[in-house]
Amino acid sequence: MAANNRRMSGKKGAQVGSGGQRRRGLEGKGPTPPAEMRKGHKKNRIAVSKAKQAQRRPTPRGRAGKSTSELVVGRNSVVEALREGVPASTLYVQQFIDNDERVREALQLVAERGGINLMEAPRPELDRMTNGLNHQGLVLQVPPYEYAHSEDLPAAAYDDGEDPLIVALDGITDPRNLGAVVRSVSAFGGHGVVVPERRAAGMSAGAWKTSAGAAARTPVARATNLTRALEAYKKAGIAIVGLAADGDVEIGDLPALGGPVVIVIGSEGKGLSRLVGETCDYRVRIPMPGGTESLNAGVAAGIVLYEAARRRS
Repeated sequence: MAANNRRMSGKKGAQVGSGGQRRRGLEGKGPTPPAEMRKGHKKNRIAVSKAKQAQRRPTPRGRAGKSTSELVVGRNSVVEALREGVPASTLYVQQFIDNDERVREALQLVAERGGINLMEAPRPELDRMTNGLNHQGLVLQVPPYEYAHSEDLPAAAYDDGEDPLIVALDGITDPRNLGAVVRSVSAFGGHGVVVPERRAAGMSAGAWKTSAGAAARTPVARATNLTRALEAYKKAGIAIVGLAADGDVEIGDLPALGGPVVIVIGSEGKGLSRLVGETCDYRVRIPMPGGTESLNAGVAAGIVLYEAARRRS
């Protein structure tokens, strides 16, 4: 009897029902996460260290002029930015994040695009990076945009044997308007966009998204002083055409649109600033039989660029 007890006590495993624990243990847990996201893995430790170093390192500024790096925060925003091809250097993923559909898509897009670092970081680190914004465990770092010089735009046109067709924006502060203008310039064969350095929209992630990829093909230059940049264009023999609701001539009646030209578009509310308006060779208007007082900058740019392209064809 004692021998029987010893044999029974030596049996391995549970002596009673497991309550389904074994069956649940056999269920799949989804795809294995990348090494950078597996706690304890050497690549994970390196990724966390790099994430901290990247935030302490100052952003380099080039001679041609760069914006500062930008952070896209939140799961929906990050996924949309990756879908639209917004340039990105690093995707930060929170440790122990809930792996929902948006997180999986973000990781898949990063893998498909290549060239984007994937780093895992603890939540306090992401909170610090985003100044406490609701990042939902995903933060995308957009590298600084490298602006062209304003004088590079006509030079590139002449190198291609074409008359410059450039759009300058005066007081446009909405990045989506800038992105829409960049898209129109690209669509109608323009050679670039000039924006002021201060009090104006820059090439942010929002502008990239609205441009629908055109920002990768159309240069944007940033001028310290827009008036001086326009005066330099005038000295180079380029006509400066300002859009104004009270313009002296309609766009269809202006032959200058068929030659080297800079089209200046002001803000929807205030229009052209005084100094910029005085610098223009022509002030033209878009006929609007419907009685609308003003147009969105992107729409106005598209109309005038179409007329310029028609005259050049």
